[in-house]
Amino acid sequence: MKELSRVTLDPDVMGGKPCIRGIRVTVGTIVGLLGAGRSPEEILKAYPYLEPEDIREALAYAAWRAEEIEVPLKAS
Repeated sequence: MKELSRVTLDPDVMGGKPCIRGIRVTVGTIVGLLGAGRSPEEILKAYPYLEPEDIREALAYAAWRAEEIEVPLKAS
């Protein structure tokens, strides 16, 4: 997967949730709006400081996380 330069994780911003470019818009907000039927154009109008690539990277990040698997550690 290519590096996602627009998705940032900072414990001082939104409690460390994945955000877009360090601003207080989370990946979850963007994905949730899309899932609720909002179009990218509607999201960009509601959040004018976002760019189309922000939405694409939010979706790419969410898809990557959805495919991630957790491997339980065995206690010794």
